[in-house]
Amino acid sequence: MKKDVESKLLPVVPLRDMVVFPHMMAPFVVGRQPSVVALERALGRPDKKILLATQRDPKVDEPEPGDIYELGVTARVVQHLQLASGNIKVMVEGLARARIVEAVPDPSCLMARVVPVSTEVPTGPAVSQYMSELAELFKEYAKLAHHLAVEGVLASLQTDDPDQFADILAAHLNQPTPEKQNLLEILNPLERLERLNDLLDVEIEKLNIDRRISSRVKKQMEKAQREYYLSEKIKAINEELGRNDSQEELQGLKDQVESSGMSDEAKEKALIEIRRLEGMPPVSAEAGVSRNYVDWLLAVPWKNASREIRDIRRAETVLDEDHYGLEKVKDRILEFLAVRQLVRKTTGTILCFVGPPGVGKTSLARSIARATGRNFVRLSLGGVRDEAEIRGHRRTYIGAFPGQIVQMMRKGGTVNPVILLDEVDKMAADFRGDPAGALLEVLDPEQNHTFHDHYLDVEYDLSKVFFICTANVTHSIPPALIDRMEQIRLSGYTHLEKLEIARQFLVPRQLERHGLEGKFKIQFTEDTLLYLIERYTREAGVRNLEREIASICRKLARRVLKDKTQRRSTIEVTEAAVRELLGQPRYREQKREQAPEVGAAAGLAWTQVGGELMLTEVTLMRGKGNVTLTGQLGEVMQESARAALSYVRSRAEKLGIDVEVFEKTDIHVHVPEGAIPKDGPSAGITMAISLISAFTGVPVRVDTAMTGEITLRGNVLPVGGIKEKVLAAYRAGIREIILPEENEKDLEEISDDVRSEMTFHLANHMDKVVERALVHDLEAGVPTAPGASDSSFDSPPLAH
Repeated sequence: MKKDVESKLLPVVPLRDMVVFPHMMAPFVVGRQPSVVALERALGRPDKKILLATQRDPKVDEPEPGDIYELGVTARVVQHLQLASGNIKVMVEGLARARIVEAVPDPSCLMARVVPVSTEVPTGPAVSQYMSELAELFKEYAKLAHHLAVEGVLASLQTDDPDQFADILAAHLNQPTPEKQNLLEILNPLERLERLNDLLDVEIEKLNIDRRISSRVKKQMEKAQREYYLSEKIKAINEELGRNDSQEELQGLKDQVESSGMSDEAKEKALIEIRRLEGMPPVSAEAGVSRNYVDWLLAVPWKNASREIRDIRRAETVLDEDHYGLEKVKDRILEFLAVRQLVRKTTGTILCFVGPPGVGKTSLARSIARATGRNFVRLSLGGVRDEAEIRGHRRTYIGAFPGQIVQMMRKGGTVNPVILLDEVDKMAADFRGDPAGALLEVLDPEQNHTFHDHYLDVEYDLSKVFFICTANVTHSIPPALIDRMEQIRLSGYTHLEKLEIARQFLVPRQLERHGLEGKFKIQFTEDTLLYLIERYTREAGVRNLEREIASICRKLARRVLKDKTQRRSTIEVTEAAVRELLGQPRYREQKREQAPEVGAAAGLAWTQVGGELMLTEVTLMRGKGNVTLTGQLGEVMQESARAALSYVRSRAEKLGIDVEVFEKTDIHVHVPEGAIPKDGPSAGITMAISLISAFTGVPVRVDTAMTGEITLRGNVLPVGGIKEKVLAAYRAGIREIILPEENEKDLEEISDDVRSEMTFHLANHMDKVVERALVHDLEAGVPTAPGASDSSFDSPPLAH
């Protein structure tokens, strides 16, 4: 055919967001002037035909031929109605697909030559079955999408033409405009049916999901409405009965917030939570969370402070009543109170009591609180691994709670309590954070006035709190945390101090606790207490001593109740009675050796429970120069032994030792009590003296103990724990001690009663140690080696 026969010239109306399919009636409104002209020209035609084509972009107001899809639908205008606004409401009937082959220029409207698009209609039972299944699927879709007129659509689907069936189905399916245009452009009816099947499956799944969500939301809304209805009814009933407890309670909370003295930030947050509470049902979970938060803000002290006692004389009396000795600690506390009396406002003080268990660190903190008139609270940090234990949990967590610091402030009830942070050296860190890092803010006087707890979420002032920390050792505490505290070391007690503590405090307290005070005459003699101290306890403090006294009191209580004749007589607790009640002594008496021995020297060691006397033995055997170290010696102690041996070999000639003997002799160094691990550098000079004694055959003095680190040049370096070591020597009956010269300053810590009975020899080189430690020849005054009696001891210069 020729082109002018096949194509028709038709006016074109561009459609926005709308696709018209064949075999369907479609209403729409025409308002744009070119579209109105195109409609008028269609109405002027005998067949009233018009081409309906969808715009590619609905936002274009004056579309050109390139702005519309090429495939559209020829339609017949069935009805039209002129509206008051000037627009025209049109009802059209889709006839057939048509393709634009040429746009004809026209200044008034869009005109185009179009050709009809033919489709091949498949037939057969399979197509009919497929159409029936699609009808059922569409029926299910229509029931879920309640906006469709199900019956009318299903009636129109009663056709055997698959092309018409697919177009009717596509017209009533809720799809985006591009997808509908895609369906219009699928010319094969069977392919169109397959595409519709996929779209219906997706739409049904979406509608099912929407239905489940809507059902769940509806149930929640019904529950909320029911709670609201019931709460309103309860409120109305309470108003009728004259009981408006909830409102009165909330008003009471507001009054408490205003009078609590809290900061502006905290007050604002508290009032916001109270306003939220007013709009919540009392039984809701959110109301419980908000109420707990307001209660915590009101529970912590904001302005209540203890009236601080600044009487120094009274404080000194209280400290002396509660503790014997500890003069340095008492002086520091009295200095603090003196400053408080002169300066009304001072920064927070952080003390750290460092010492072995049982020396009175915790009880001393209680005495400070009693002497100053402050409230006392104790927080144990042993085993704390979670940062939230210090700073609290954020309120977003279920079961959130403030940290231990805020809880202790609530327990103390004032803004200036004494808070004891016990066992600060036993904290740990894991994946939940480092509590020591959180304590940095708590214990820093420059930061703790704005302490931030995660639960309260407001700044809280801790600057008026007197923090006291306790620790057994300091090496496990982070350096940054140690830097914020003033350390006060509490060393072990001497035997005389323990005797006085037992006589003045422990015995009266245990007699009272066991009901023996006043009713029965029970006496502990000084010799008995000393026997308990030396043979049944071995500690720096007095905790085990009090435990043994309590055990004696329990056994005496049973005895006096069983034997009535002893109730009126005086019961004197003797050493024999102690052995009868407690059994044989647990510890052997630590005494020095009775006679000087070759290769055995008394050293001094420091432990967490105080000082210990540590004997070092050296035995020589014929061999090849091998060295054996036993006694569970640590790496540092083994290095000290090797350094001591190297020093002895380097000085062999001047010490009168044959240099060839080292290659023919095996050396065995042993420190007794091998089940106990030992480490540290302070046994250096002791091992050197034992080696010198073994190789020279000169015995070591038994009335002398020593401690100090040795270098390869023979210099003696300072060590720690001098007080504890001196007390250990004193208990063992040793009255002469060799110390490094630089440790002279540490002798001031030793009590006068012990220092007056001791003789201290200060050495900066091994020459002085050898001179004091070995038993010297009476004539020459130097150590004598076997086979070397004619040699002299040439002392080297002290400085190297």
